[in-house]
Amino acid sequence: MKEVCQVCPSKAKCCPNADARKISREETEDARQVARDIAKTLQCDVSMKLRKKVEMLFAHLKRILGLGRLRLRGPCGANDEFLLAATAQNLRKLTKIFPAPQQPRNA
Repeated sequence: MKEVCQVCPSKAKCCPNADARKISREETEDARQVARDIAKTLQCDVSMKLRKKVEMLFAHLKRILGLGRLRLRGPCGANDEFLLAATAQNLRKLTKIFPAPQQPRNA
């Protein structure tokens, strides 16, 4: 590192009172850099779009359908409650895809 600093044209500005500049890095910086590199890929963009769809469904379950906290006890009760909420969500989605036919009004 010292050799690099000695030939650098910016040495006078960067480290005027020292032979070389010391830059500290955290232990997890390598893992962070790997994550940054992955975030720049096309696969990450596709994955994030798919994840957003799933996360929005869970957010809707929690906020609109009131599933922030399960009321039934045990794994079977939780499973039943979640299935009912998911069924309600799917029925709402179906009504948007296939709306009911409108009856003509007689005046």
